Amino acid sequence: MNKLCAEISPYLLQNAKDPVNWYPWGDEAFEKARLENKPVFLSVGYSTCHWCHVMQAESFRDPTVAAILNRDYVAVKVDREERPDIDSVYMAVCTALNGSGGWPLTVIMTPEGEPFFASSYIPRDSRGDRPGLIVLLTALASKWQTERAALLKAAGEITALVGRREDAADEVPGEVLLHEAYKQLCASFDEEYGGFGGGMKFPMVQELQFLLRYAHFTGDKAARRMVDKSLQQMYRGGIFDHIGGGFSRYSTDREWLAPHFEKTLYDNALLALIYTEAWQDGHYALYRETAEATLDYCLRELRDPDGGFYCAQDADSEGVEGGYYLFSPEEVASVLGDNEGKHFCECYDITKEGNYRGKSIPNILLNQRWYLLPEAYGEYREKLLKYRRENRRLDTDKKRLLSWNALMLAALSRAYTAFGTRRYLDAADRLCEFLSSFGDKACCVGSVYLHEAPLDALAFYALALLEHYGTGFDAAELKKAAQLAERIERDYKDPNGGYFDTPATAEKLIIRPKSVYDAAMPSGNTAAAVLFDKLFRLSGELVWRERRDAQLRFIAGALGHYPAGCSFALSALMSAVFPTRELVCVCDSAVPSSLYVLTEKYAPELSVLVKTAKNASELADFAPHTADMKPFAASAALYLCTGGSCQAPIAVE
Repeated sequence: MNKLCAEISPYLLQNAKDPVNWYPWGDEAFEKARLENKPVFLSVGYSTCHWCHVMQAESFRDPTVAAILNRDYVAVKVDREERPDIDSVYMAVCTALNGSGGWPLTVIMTPEGEPFFASSYIPRDSRGDRPGLIVLLTALASKWQTERAALLKAAGEITALVGRREDAADEVPGEVLLHEAYKQLCASFDEEYGGFGGGMKFPMVQELQFLLRYAHFTGDKAARRMVDKSLQQMYRGGIFDHIGGGFSRYSTDREWLAPHFEKTLYDNALLALIYTEAWQDGHYALYRETAEATLDYCLRELRDPDGGFYCAQDADSEGVEGGYYLFSPEEVASVLGDNEGKHFCECYDITKEGNYRGKSIPNILLNQRWYLLPEAYGEYREKLLKYRRENRRLDTDKKRLLSWNALMLAALSRAYTAFGTRRYLDAADRLCEFLSSFGDKACCVGSVYLHEAPLDALAFYALALLEHYGTGFDAAELKKAAQLAERIERDYKDPNGGYFDTPATAEKLIIRPKSVYDAAMPSGNTAAAVLFDKLFRLSGELVWRERRDAQLRFIAGALGHYPAGCSFALSALMSAVFPTRELVCVCDSAVPSSLYVLTEKYAPELSVLVKTAKNASELADFAPHTADMKPFAASAALYLCTGGSCQAPIAVE
């Protein structure tokens, strides 16, 4: 009997009518495996994953596959977004065994959870030298009966392999590490199309953020050129939705043309943030328009009535991959008319032949005047968006995750700081209130809060609070961020260096996961380094500098010879290497407008506190050095320290 019917995860419910006798992750499934002496078949995926849909349709709804699974295995389904800890552990197994991973993730393991086989998507039937799922299941079930000792030995060795830890370095890394990371990114940069590598491409925002900061601190124009090339080409390609705004998760080709069509909250939050930062450093209109189109997509399509944001929208529409986003010239003409439709199709490469399975992904890769388009065709895009929403259906995964919503809070807060757009502040304020309801939980489905928050969720949340602090200078947010950082130190600390992904009280898996390298998002460990750095710069408290330096030592030791793999953490290293500026504005009540003019600019080296008569005591608890700072008799006072040297206060209106 399929046990997923009682679950609330959208992904698990998608599989609740499969003929496979699925179990959710838990004691019941593993106890059944022990009692019946069967291996566990684990399938990990998520609701908006195209290949998860494919594997379900061709295998998990197939009577032959279901019969084998039901007879010889205990089958377990996991939503990777709901349980990132389980996904992290077994994806590490898949990567260790195969050199790469992906979803759907398939793992076959002992009743004790120790794996002896792992792969990503597996077709139902064999293809050439690649065995299909039916062949694999049959062969491994036979080996379980006849060669179990060998499988158990292999499972133990694999578990030991993925549980191995590296020792932390014993010196604070220096400027050389920054330059080495820069050289590594230069070596993999695609000069023609931007991004990194020569095939399938992910945006990898943290690498672009590193380059933007590196260019700012060192004056290296080539670093900034890599950022600009990547941001412009991503905008021009089909990975950006030219009709409705927002970005798909990644591109399946080098040119950014054909995306994997799902849209996730975390990608769009991070991309909105980097486009906003790039706009702050140069005011190139395209970057602001792209950031706003991305945020407005999220506000329109992903925001829930509580002010939070849903996880993602599906890659498939009514069973067709990308069907929601594809157009033909006839469809465009039916909406815009023949003449306007012809011009629109010429601009956005919508042709009779198509560029994707007989239809066209709108893009401006071939348009030589692409830089003029953001202000043109706005009315046409609105009409096509209305047509698309009325005539096509796109499923939305309505989970709310603390980690991804925290990234959106940071993006909305930065957008308000940069652009002064009120709707972004209103959305950020509502989201901030919603996030306070999570307590120590990671996931919200409906009104139910689930699972203990992982390391990255707490670090992202604290960083987002510090970003939101800049929109109104509420000292309570500083205190909350520091409390989250203390919780990380108390509940997630690894005595051998760094932090585990899960708290000490979390469910015990075969290993306690510990992610160091950045992936599509920054890892929890790199985010913790940035958090400690920001808290030190704002508060002046040495404990945060000590934790930052200890975390950087750990990351440097874990990195080996590839510092670019932890690009996000390197912004904390820049604070330790290059001069920073710490500014405290002391005023009676209203914050001087001139301060907002200062904070809207790109200045990663600058941290800002605001002290008023109302928050003086609370701010002094967080930043003791502010206790004796006073305003002038008729104006606010600015206290500025640069590179460890403090200047006399100056008056400001």
